[in-house]
Amino acid sequence: MLSMFCAMGGRMSGKVAIVTGAGSVGPGWGNGRAAAVLFAAEGARVLAVDLDEQALEETLAAVAERGGEIRPHVCDVTDSAAVAAMVASCTETLGTPDVLLNNVGGSRAGGAIEMTEQLWHEQLDFNLTSTFLTCKAVLPLMVEAGRGAIVNTASTSGIRWTGAAQVGYSASKAGVIAFTRAVAVQHAPDGIRANTVVPGQMHTPMVEARLAGQRAGGDVERLLAQRQARIPLGFMGDGRDTAAAALFLASDEARFVTGTELVVDGGMSARCD
Repeated sequence: MLSMFCAMGGRMSGKVAIVTGAGSVGPGWGNGRAAAVLFAAEGARVLAVDLDEQALEETLAAVAERGGEIRPHVCDVTDSAAVAAMVASCTETLGTPDVLLNNVGGSRAGGAIEMTEQLWHEQLDFNLTSTFLTCKAVLPLMVEAGRGAIVNTASTSGIRWTGAAQVGYSASKAGVIAFTRAVAVQHAPDGIRANTVVPGQMHTPMVEARLAGQRAGGDVERLLAQRQARIPLGFMGDGRDTAAAALFLASDEARFVTGTELVVDGGMSARCD
C-alpha cells in the first residue's frame, strides 16, 4: 500500500479537489489525510480542510515528501458561513473545485436509551449536516462548470450493526448514503457524479485516540482483536484503502458511476453472522 503514494500517477491531473477532515487525530493514515496525500500525488491541486491546524501539519509534510500541490485551510464544516468562506478561498487560490471529498465524521457511544438528545443532535450535525453544508456550497459552482465529482464518506455502521451501540453515528452515516444518492440523481443532468465510500473497521489513528477508551477500557490490542475477528479477509485496512476507493470514484475512470456505494471492509458486511 505504501507504493501507491510514491509516484505521480496523474489520475487527478488538472483537477482541483477539496478534502475535508484532511488532518488526523493522531500519527498515521486517517481516511482524510490519506486521501489528501494520494490526490495530491495523483496530480490534483488540493485544499486540505480541517478544524485543527496542527492536525494538518503531518498531511502537508507527507505531500511535501511525495510531491504535489496542497494548501491548508482551517474550517468548522458544521458552520455554514465558515464553509462558504472555505469554498470561496478554494476558488480564489486554486480554482473551481472539480472534486469534493467529505471525510469529517466520528462516533459516540450510546443506544437510543443512553444517548442524550444533545449528543444525538451533535452526531447528526458532525456527520451529516457537515456533508450537506459543503455540498450546498460547492454544487452551484459545479453546476455552472457543468462537471464535478462528489465523494462522501459513510461507514458500514450506516448499513449494518457492527458490534457497538452508536445510534447517532449509525443514523447519520445512513443519512449520508441516502443524501448522496439524492444528489447524484438530481444533478446527473448537470454533469455531476456523487458516490459514497463505505469503510469498515479500519485501523486508523481513531482507534488509539478514541475508540479504545470508548469500547475496550483503553485496551487497544483487545479492541483491535475484536475488530479483526469480524473481517473475513483476516486483516484490517487503514485510511489508504479508503483513499484508494475515493480516488477511483473521484477520477474519470468512474465516469459512468454515480449514486452508488463502494464498500471497503474486507468482506465484513457480507457476513451473515
